[in-house]
Amino acid sequence: MKFLVFGGTGRIGSAVAWDLARRSGADEVGIAGRSRTSLDKTRQWIGSEKVVSHVIDIADARKSRALMKEYDVGIIALPDRRSSYKTVETAIGAGLNVVDILEEYHRRPDPYEIEGLEVPTGMSLDEYGESLHKRALDCGVTLLDGMGFAPGLSNVTLAEAIRKVHADRAVARVGGIPCRESAARHPLKYMITWSFEHVLREYMVDVRIIEDGKISEVKATSGRESFRFAECGQDEMLECAITPGMPSFLFTRNDLNSFSEKTIRWPGHWQAIDALKDCGLLDIEPISFDSGTISPRDLTLRIIEPKLVPLPGDEDVCVMWNTAWGRVGRADSFMWIGPDRENGISAMARVTASCSAVAARQLASGEIKEKGIVAPEDAIKNDAYSLFMKELGKRGLVVSERLSEQGEE
Repeated sequence: MKFLVFGGTGRIGSAVAWDLARRSGADEVGIAGRSRTSLDKTRQWIGSEKVVSHVIDIADARKSRALMKEYDVGIIALPDRRSSYKTVETAIGAGLNVVDILEEYHRRPDPYEIEGLEVPTGMSLDEYGESLHKRALDCGVTLLDGMGFAPGLSNVTLAEAIRKVHADRAVARVGGIPCRESAARHPLKYMITWSFEHVLREYMVDVRIIEDGKISEVKATSGRESFRFAECGQDEMLECAITPGMPSFLFTRNDLNSFSEKTIRWPGHWQAIDALKDCGLLDIEPISFDSGTISPRDLTLRIIEPKLVPLPGDEDVCVMWNTAWGRVGRADSFMWIGPDRENGISAMARVTASCSAVAARQLASGEIKEKGIVAPEDAIKNDAYSLFMKELGKRGLVVSERLSEQGEE
């Protein structure tokens, strides 16, 4: 099988290519990007003859389509909505099955802060999403959508918990955080593990959740919880707040009475974000200076981002605690995963890349059969779920599952 990774020189994309090349199942792994220097550096780091570099601009649909036709499955690890949708459109036209890591459900695009997403004239966002789904169906293409850590692993494990207890209520709590020692070395008790610009967007947009059986909108970072995580050999106090991390659930699990996704952070982080919000430092409306204009958020990014870059010795952790309540009991799933020190892969890259690479192999082998835009919770279930979790276990990614009596909160 031949796999093609778009964004193959970034933190996540390079880790996806590493997994595909270093483990069985791939005859060739293409990495696509605009910089020959970055591609060569990634190839050297992976150290496999299976890796083939492609210097290409994804905005060039003709060249991208021709390249896609040489491969069996694509993985999109691009950082923003505009480039992701362009690549998805090209992949559908090329007949290429793809796994996309972006925190977006392409069948129901998020209407807030669209990040340059180009919608065809005369179409609403929902109509555009449905048109992509229909085109994929007509072309026999699968777009496995939002397949990383969260969304991705969080969707798959929470959906399994819902099935086990016939749940009508569910909450996902997930997050990438610095380890305790590293958190103390950075402002906001936070460290960049992927696009911080996208993180700030998710802190500001309105968020859709399911409440009393209906979809409603709440402010991002509301619905806060403080909790003790005493699982997986850990014992830490953490906090979480509502963010738009699993948007497909509003469409695929809209029979739930309540659902929300919450992002986990160290205590104190959300209070610091409140201060930035209250001061207007995360607003996007440009303000004028003598020398020009800039949005407060862009200015904040330029000042804060360098202070959040990992320092030598810094490490991150991926944390998950999902809960589903149903008529036959309660199901919880827990995870606490650190980096791959031996290969220099962060926890976020390790979890996200492993999940997307395993899913890409399942798509290539035919274990995932659904066509069109497919959410992780609908693609990876039953036998595919068992195989997915088994493969993650081989990579040291273990999710602890626990069933208990109904009524425990």
